[in-house]
Amino acid sequence: MGRGVLDVRRLRLLHELKIRGTLAEVAAATNFSPSSISQQLAILEQETGVELLRKSGRRVLLTPQAEILVTHTKRLLDILEQAEADLGASLTTVTGVVRVAVFQSAALALMPDALTRMRDLFPEVRIEMVQREPETALRDTWARDFDMVVAEQYPAHAAPEYPDLDRRTLTTDAIRLACPPLSKQLRDVSGIADARDLPWVMEPPGTASRHFAEQLCRQAGFEPDVRYQTADLQAQVRLVESGNAVALMPDLMWANNATSCRLLEVPGRPRRTLFTSVRTSGAQHPATHAFRGVLEETAQTVADHAQGGDSGLYVALVHEGRDLLP
Repeated sequence: MGRGVLDVRRLRLLHELKIRGTLAEVAAATNFSPSSISQQLAILEQETGVELLRKSGRRVLLTPQAEILVTHTKRLLDILEQAEADLGASLTTVTGVVRVAVFQSAALALMPDALTRMRDLFPEVRIEMVQREPETALRDTWARDFDMVVAEQYPAHAAPEYPDLDRRTLTTDAIRLACPPLSKQLRDVSGIADARDLPWVMEPPGTASRHFAEQLCRQAGFEPDVRYQTADLQAQVRLVESGNAVALMPDLMWANNATSCRLLEVPGRPRRTLFTSVRTSGAQHPATHAFRGVLEETAQTVADHAQGGDSGLYVALVHEGRDLLP
């Protein structure tokens, strides 16, 4: 093995291969072609003087020596990220780019106000947002595709845990049964058990919200007739408002949005948890730290409006067939 300095860019490609599993996925994440990645990893083998990759069918596997390099590369990337954070903290102005992954209801209820606050308070920070499902976004943030993720966790359905991700709660919101307005209801519904024979709209299988909804229905003694599937919660709301389905909806969907849905309490009054996660090595970067704080302030404002019965939050909330809010 030579005594020259190893190229950090090539080490990072090896680290990416460990995380993503295939050269094709590394290529998609780094905007390099698979052939150029293979070439760079071959050069890294020459630099180290040891075999780093072995073919196994169509895949390549890391050798024990490659695993050693990956472990050190991870620490090196953390140090570089911490150095960038320290450098930013030494400046008098908060600057930088924060790449954020966020799921739909949080994008609708929190991001507009949070982005406006950031623009007013920290005009030199650039926020780049991508809508992504929480399960995927958490892993992508751990893999350094994003600097921050806004994610959710449903009762009895823990969100995935990744090492070195720092998690902080934003807020919690109630989950209720959304039914059509009285003028369009398919039948009289005063609780979840009354919805056993009604068509449901839910998110696709495999999502946390789908698992939670199915379990709640089963605990009520029936298997839901999931006639409609969509990850778009706004589409779900329209199906409910038009009298075509019922759904379980978190209260954040009604922040700043009036609805004609009738909202019913469900057993146990479950609540969903919203949280942010960032890599520990980058948590103190001034731009990331600032945006996280702004998100927390925005979430608190939304929660305060909800507790105060803000007219823009709920149009109808019923429990045991009685209207609780106008």
